[in-house]
Amino acid sequence: MKHLIVGLGNVGDEYAHTRHNIGFDVVYAFASKHGGSFRSDRLAFVAEVKIKGKTFVCVCPTTYMNLSGRAFKYWQEKEKVPTENTLTIVDDLALPIDKIRIRKSGTHAGHNGL
Repeated sequence: MKHLIVGLGNVGDEYAHTRHNIGFDVVYAFASKHGGSFRSDRLAFVAEVKIKGKTFVCVCPTTYMNLSGRAFKYWQEKEKVPTENTLTIVDDLALPIDKIRIRKSGTHAGHNGL
C-alpha cells in the first residue's frame, strides 16, 4: 500500500527553516528518521521509505508554494496513490506555532499551495 506525503514550502536558502517551510522540514525529518534519502526528480525532491509493509513517497515540490499542486498531482498519478492515502503538510498562520490541525477535507482557505 502506497502513501504520499507532500511537504509544502519554497526552495532557496532565504526560505530554509522558516515557518513557511515547515512542510519541507517535517517531511525531511520523517524520511531521515526512517532511512530515506532524497533525490532530485521531476518537479520535486523525492524520497521513499518503507515502514511495516507500507511505502511512503515523500515529496518536497521545487515549484514554489503557489504552484505545488503540479508536483502533488504528478507524483500522486505517477505512484498511483488514492487521495485518501495522501497527507499534505503546510504552515497555517491562523494557528499558534505549537498547535497542529488535521483535516480530512475542507477548502484551501486562501492558501494557494493547497
